[in-house]
Amino acid sequence: MRDDKLLTKIAALLRQAEGTDNPHEAETFMQAAQRLATAASIDLAVARSHDPAGRKSTVPVSRQIAIGEKGKRGLRTYVQLFVAIARANDVTVDVAGNSTFVLAYGFADDIDTCETLYTSLVVQMVAASDAYLRSGAYKGEEFSRVVTRGSGWRSRKVIETKPLSPITARLNFQSAFAERIGKRLNEAREQARADALSADPDEATRPSSTAVALRDKEIEVSDFYRSESKARGTWQPSSASAGYSEAARRAGDRAGRRARIGADREFGGTRGALE
Repeated sequence: MRDDKLLTKIAALLRQAEGTDNPHEAETFMQAAQRLATAASIDLAVARSHDPAGRKSTVPVSRQIAIGEKGKRGLRTYVQLFVAIARANDVTVDVAGNSTFVLAYGFADDIDTCETLYTSLVVQMVAASDAYLRSGAYKGEEFSRVVTRGSGWRSRKVIETKPLSPITARLNFQSAFAERIGKRLNEAREQARADALSADPDEATRPSSTAVALRDKEIEVSDFYRSESKARGTWQPSSASAGYSEAARRAGDRAGRRARIGADREFGGTRGALE
């Protein structure tokens, strides 16, 4: 049940998604890859719930994953993309204060899936935002942000509107791209779970063995995270002062809908930060 054959199948689906120019085919391959990844996770959870030996040998882990070099602009949107992928794959994430890396908590197979999806999608996100900026479509648009006027007790927050700059356009584009990817993967995840639950031979009884196994897995990851995490505060993908552009976000959302999943290497290899 465990990894080699399943991971090979997932990688093959990802390569098919990346290799087709037909957006409908790409979507089909992407959904199939996510369903298989989720189904694999479900199988492992069921196995752990029925096999005490397997439960002892398969436990949650934590892994540090590089996002980018310190000082590089836009790392928060890269992190936002990884977090969106992680949420669809039963992985909890802590984020470094400067967004240069994340700490992923979950089962190794699930973290492998997250890294593979991220490796492909972050490249597509950057390429799509570059193409958007080169097109000049953002020029003439405006963005809004919250600024503080005055000082001390006289200070007040107001909404300021200014011409859309390239960096603000890029950040809004990539943020919307990441949000759309998260929605697509979550839809695939929920469908896969619904299919697994409906196929459970114990469905006539409540709760089913698959439902119990999934719940046990969530509790196990949650307990592991609480015992291992040293994070303080709550990470937010953006702030009110960063600037908001509806036009750039619409463009990023469209790119997220068209994005294909691909992988240029097998699961389990080391992966560095995006150059």
